Amino acid sequence: MSTMTLPEVDTRPEGTETTSDDRPDMFHYVQKNKITESAVLGSMVVALCGETFPVTKSPKPGSPVCPECKEIFEGLPKGGDSGE
Repeated sequence: MSTMTLPEVDTRPEGTETTSDDRPDMFHYVQKNKITESAVLGSMVVALCGETFPVTKSPKPGSPVCPECKEIFEGLPKGGDSGE
């Protein structure tokens, strides 16, 4: 009896290639209370820039941020924990 090694074959459908770091191109600002709901239930969230998507990844420090979301966020009034 002999053995043979077969060549590796990619069986994924076209267009679904992944990389070792399969992360979005950039991250968006979303209402904090909607993030967990989306991650658990798969519901859609709406970013400050208007983009709609389900939350599937969490950003790491240094991750790129949507410039439009960042501009809108920086223009919002500062919040606080004092209930103001």
